[in-house]
Amino acid sequence: MSTTTHRSTGSGIPRLRVMRVITRMNVGGPAVQVSALMRGLDPERFDHLLITGQVGSGEADYLDQQAADLPVHRLEWLGRAVRPTDDVRCVVELARAMRRFRPHIVHTHTAKAGALGRAAAVMARVPSRVHTFHGHLLHGYFSPAKTRVVVQAERSLAAFSDRLVAVGSRVRDDLLAAGIGKVKQYTVVPPGTRLAGAPETSEARRLLGLPQDCPVVAYVGRITGIKRPDRFLAVACEVRRAVPAAHFVVCGEGDFEPDPEVVAELGDSLHRLGWRADVETVYAAADLVLLTSDNEGMPVSLIEAGLAGLPVVATNVGSVAEVVQDGTTGLLAQPSSTELARHTVTLLRDGQLRQEMGARARTFTARHFGEERLVADTQALYTSIAVARQWWTASPFERSAL
Repeated sequence: MSTTTHRSTGSGIPRLRVMRVITRMNVGGPAVQVSALMRGLDPERFDHLLITGQVGSGEADYLDQQAADLPVHRLEWLGRAVRPTDDVRCVVELARAMRRFRPHIVHTHTAKAGALGRAAAVMARVPSRVHTFHGHLLHGYFSPAKTRVVVQAERSLAAFSDRLVAVGSRVRDDLLAAGIGKVKQYTVVPPGTRLAGAPETSEARRLLGLPQDCPVVAYVGRITGIKRPDRFLAVACEVRRAVPAAHFVVCGEGDFEPDPEVVAELGDSLHRLGWRADVETVYAAADLVLLTSDNEGMPVSLIEAGLAGLPVVATNVGSVAEVVQDGTTGLLAQPSSTELARHTVTLLRDGQLRQEMGARARTFTARHFGEERLVADTQALYTSIAVARQWWTASPFERSAL
């Protein structure tokens, strides 16, 4: 654990100490958001410490790939699996870390860290507790009985939270409908990110080993059950029958084992890249992005697709419709491989429509989902807490943050 000097700003206003707790920094939306906040929040106003566990097997570590510079402490017992003995140890260690760092705010991300981190924050008497729902576990993850347990746990945790952050209005509304938290606790802060400069399409395809003159459909994300990679492969097979030249790129890894017969049917049209740090190259090589999930928060991969100027075909789940404008920047469908395939074929056959949707996607996404907006929204949230608790006073300093 690194030591931290608790400082004041040049104007004498104390810096807010924010301890951020996340189950693991695997490549994905929550890790992107956490790193953007830790880099982007004004260092004259905020001190940070990130506590995280280890990534799972088959997952890429975002810290190693993109964020080795962040002030981070890895906690051995903080992991995705539920292990009562380790979880108790984790709460105790988190509480100790909080007493050392003395945060004004503990901000938790993802479900497991949200439970253990908020419990530890209560033990350590941290003044303010904030939790971000990057999605929720209400649909598609567990049996009805286990889902009821999850809902009851989240209701209890909400009672010990000052603020609840949802990445989209649909996510917030689903949580409220389940009785989790109160309207006044919620703030909607959509994700925000940026995309590194990308090579030209021809160079990107050369780097990825793709044919130059073929339609390319990309999937970027974890390859696990809730994301329905089996549906992606079914869509690919249907699209391939209608557009035989189509190729399909999968960027990511996970615990899903594909049906060998389906893989054989797709043959050399299926390209499994694993995790890549240069995800911008994948987007540069693609004509559109396909998302087939049963449940989502607000997928950062679709924001990245928009920033890359690509249209999207996606299931209309979670807050997807808040980042993809159906019929304008992409096409949304029910969780049906047939409907998804039909939309994909429509876009692959109409180059002008793809270009128009992609251009609109770039404009819309840059305006609403840039990294700067995420940082500004979060800084405003923290400022409102600081002013309400009289750590900061209402002043030009506070107003500039808002």
